[in-house]
Amino acid sequence: MATTITGGASFAGATVLPVEYVEPRWYAVQTCANHEKRVLQQLGQRTVEAYLPQYESMRRWKDRRVRLDLPLFPGYVFVHLALCDRLRVLQTPSVVRLVGFGGQLAALPDQEIDAMRQGLTHGMRLEPHPYLKVGQRVRVKTGPLQGLQGILVRKKNVSRFVISLELIMRSVATEIDVTELEPLL
Repeated sequence: MATTITGGASFAGATVLPVEYVEPRWYAVQTCANHEKRVLQQLGQRTVEAYLPQYESMRRWKDRRVRLDLPLFPGYVFVHLALCDRLRVLQTPSVVRLVGFGGQLAALPDQEIDAMRQGLTHGMRLEPHPYLKVGQRVRVKTGPLQGLQGILVRKKNVSRFVISLELIMRSVATEIDVTELEPLL
């Protein structure tokens, strides 16, 4: 029976694992189209901490209006796990893959997930926004998103703060007062 040791060196009779293999981090999970809520439920049954940020959207048909809760990042669910537990996620029906680059899984910064959760918990209105690479980079000075960096854009004469998750190439936007922002150099 091997002992798990984190670090880097190998010891006689011990298995050495990288820190990221045993330390829980946030990862993006790509799902089949329109299966985000189902995957979230199934991950919960497998005791995997998962997060699906959602926003409220009003849809209008000829005969009625309906309020829908839609995924903020269509096609993605976020999981908090150690890489040694990744099979519980990958074996979940409707999961396509864990997002990574060059064969290596890429962890999301805890601050991005925490800020998004904090904003949604405090009633901040987030909605999907096209992924941007250009625009003025800014940092939030006050409020639940304090310290977060993003891009300032204008929509219908209203300032909006766009937060981009580089890993999955998706963005969300929220209205914000420019006095809460400071430019980054």
